[in-house]
Amino acid sequence: MLATLTVVGVGVLGSDPDVQEVVSANQASIGEHAKRDTPVSRSGADRGTPLKVDKLTTSATFAGDAELQATKNAVAKASVKLWTTEDLNLWDGPTDEATKLGTIESGEKVLTTGREQNARSEVVIDGQSRWVTGEYLTDEKPVEGIGGDCTNGTSVASGVSPNIVKVHNAVCAAFPDITTYGTFRGDGEHSQGLAVDIMVSGSEGWEVAEFVRAHASELGVSYAIYSQKIWSVQRSGEGWRGMEDRGSTTANHYDHVHVTTY
Repeated sequence: MLATLTVVGVGVLGSDPDVQEVVSANQASIGEHAKRDTPVSRSGADRGTPLKVDKLTTSATFAGDAELQATKNAVAKASVKLWTTEDLNLWDGPTDEATKLGTIESGEKVLTTGREQNARSEVVIDGQSRWVTGEYLTDEKPVEGIGGDCTNGTSVASGVSPNIVKVHNAVCAAFPDITTYGTFRGDGEHSQGLAVDIMVSGSEGWEVAEFVRAHASELGVSYAIYSQKIWSVQRSGEGWRGMEDRGSTTANHYDHVHVTTY
């Protein structure tokens, strides 16, 4: 277009002055368009001074900051203390990707925030947020044996209820001299894996019976029988109640403590 108009301009230079003025104006306008349409070089020299852009905070950063602040607030407001019933791993978070940072022993009292996630509970250790398996925290102070280790090599049959396993582990840890535990047999709660006979007699039998009664809630105990007496959760306010004579030492539970669980 520029070339064509140039030729036309040459042809009219000698003609009417008004025409010359119009041609000159058109040529100037075309020149301006050409300047604007000239490609810009990709080199730094043509770009001039780079535009300054402030660093933007991403949504992920916002989320991280919010979680950090929520954790600080939870730690600051923590007020409830619970007891550990097992040796527990301490994690830096509630997810499977969390890093293990240490352990806390059974029988320790720890400050908790009340926050729970993925079956873990948040605790405060040395002012820092840590996470543990929540089911092993309790508001009842454990006594010797609860959460301890069974060291005498005894066990209960596979297939019994989880509560029977807990009863055995607790009693074994507290009374390692007892080595015989009866579980499955063909009648009643024993056939369902809900009952265990702890073979012990005399004064130690009463120690075991009282131990089981004192920790019925933690161990999932429904009732216990020893020395022709019964204690049950449903009638716990009545204490140990007498039973009818069943005719033999074993039937009257003088040579073992019977425990039925939920």
